[in-house]
Amino acid sequence: MKSSTLVLALLFQFISLTVFSQKNAGLGSLLNKNSEFIFPQTTESISSVLKEEPDFYEDANEEKYVRWVTPSGLQLYCSLDASKNINEMFFTIPDDKFVILQGLPYKLTMNKTTLQECVAKFRSYGAKTQKLGEDTEYSGGSKLTFKKESRYTVLLFDHKNLLKAMQLVTQLIDPAVN
Repeated sequence: MKSSTLVLALLFQFISLTVFSQKNAGLGSLLNKNSEFIFPQTTESISSVLKEEPDFYEDANEEKYVRWVTPSGLQLYCSLDASKNINEMFFTIPDDKFVILQGLPYKLTMNKTTLQECVAKFRSYGAKTQKLGEDTEYSGGSKLTFKKESRYTVLLFDHKNLLKAMQLVTQLIDPAVN
C-alpha cells in the first residue's frame, strides 16, 4: 500500500511540475540592464534573439504588422513604421495556453505577477488603475497604465488580477477606437 501511495505522489509531482512550470520569454539582448525593452528594433534583431521567423501581415487599412510566436507560448506583435523599424511592442499569451512566463520587461511574469504588485512597483511613475468592462477581452479585470520617459506601458490583468498582456506604446489608444 505504501509503495502505491509513493508512486502516486511522485506521479502527481511530475505532472504538476510539467503543467505549471515557469518558462522564460527568451528576450535576452532585447532588454537593457534595467530589464526594459530596447527601442527602436528591427524585425531581424528580434527574429535573431527569439530564433523565430516573423509573420508579416496587413490589416484592413493596409497597415503593416509583424508577429512572432515563441515555443514558450509568448506572442509578440507590433506595427512597422515607414522605415520598417519597431517602436512599439505588444506581449500576450493565448487563453488556451496556461504558462507562467518570466523574463518579460520590468522583470514581470505572465500568469503570476499581480495587479497589487504592479501598483506598488510602478507607483513612482504615476501608475493609474482602471477596471475593465464586461465587453473587453479580460472582462472583470483591470488595466494599469504608466508613462516612463517617452513610452506608455499598459498592463492588462484578468479577473483574478494576474498579468495577461503588456503593451509598450508611444501613445495611448483612444478607447473609442476599440
